[in-house]
Amino acid sequence: MDLATIIGIILSFGLVISSIVFNGSILIFISVPSLLIVVGGTIGATLVNYPLRSVLGVMGVIKHTFMSKVESPSQIIDQFMEYANRARREGILSLEPIIKDIEDLYLKKGLQLTVDGLEPQAIQEILEKEITYLEGRHETGAEILSTFGAYAPAMGMIGTVIGLILMLQTMDDPSTIGPSMAVALITTFYGAVFANLVFLPMAGKLKQRSKDEVVIKEMVMEGILAISKGENPRIIEEKLTSFLPPKDRRKET
Repeated sequence: MDLATIIGIILSFGLVISSIVFNGSILIFISVPSLLIVVGGTIGATLVNYPLRSVLGVMGVIKHTFMSKVESPSQIIDQFMEYANRARREGILSLEPIIKDIEDLYLKKGLQLTVDGLEPQAIQEILEKEITYLEGRHETGAEILSTFGAYAPAMGMIGTVIGLILMLQTMDDPSTIGPSMAVALITTFYGAVFANLVFLPMAGKLKQRSKDEVVIKEMVMEGILAISKGENPRIIEEKLTSFLPPKDRRKET
C-alpha cells in the first residue's frame, strides 16, 4: 500500500473541504447536473480518444497508484549472489530446480532462457523487448489519466457556459442571477478539482512507478546476462550495486 498516495488525496481533499465548511455550507457545492457533465463528458471524450478496452482497464491502472509490489534492490542482489554462487559451484543447470518457485515472471523467463543455453545476446534481445512493451503499457495507462486530467477542466468550462446561457434567459428576475451564477461556476470547480487533485497526480505517480520498475527490470537483466556469461559472483555484485544510489551502496556492500 502506497501511503503517499492515500495521504496526498486525504490531505488535498480535506483542506479543500475544510476551507468550504469554514466559510459556508458544503451543500451549495453539490450539483448532480454539474457532476454528470464533468464525469460523463470526460469519460465520453476519452472513449473517443482511446479504444474501449484501454479505457475500461483504467481501474486496474489506478490500482497501481495505491498499491505497488516491486522488489527492493537489496533483495535482487541477494538473489543473484545466491544464483551466481550456485551456478559457479554446480553449473548453470543447477538453477533449473529453483526456477519453478520464482514468482517474478521476468526473472523466471530470463533464468529459463539461460538454463536453456541461449546466447547472452539473444537473451538480452528478448528481455529488452519485454522492457519495451512494459514501458508501452505503462505509458498508455498514464496517458489515459493525463487525458482525463485534460478533458475534465474543459468539460467544466462547457458546463459553466451552459449554466450562463440558462442564467441569461432569466435575467428579468435579478434575484436568480446570484444563485444561477454560483451553480454555473460549480461545474468549473468540479473539473479543476478532478483534474488537479486526482487525474494528473495519479498520472505522475504511474510515470514514476514505471521508471522504478524499469530500473528493477534492467537490474535483473544485468544479473541474468552476467550469469549466462559465467562471470565471477563478485563482479556480478559490483555490477548490480552500480544501480543503487551511493548512499545505499555502502549498506549493500
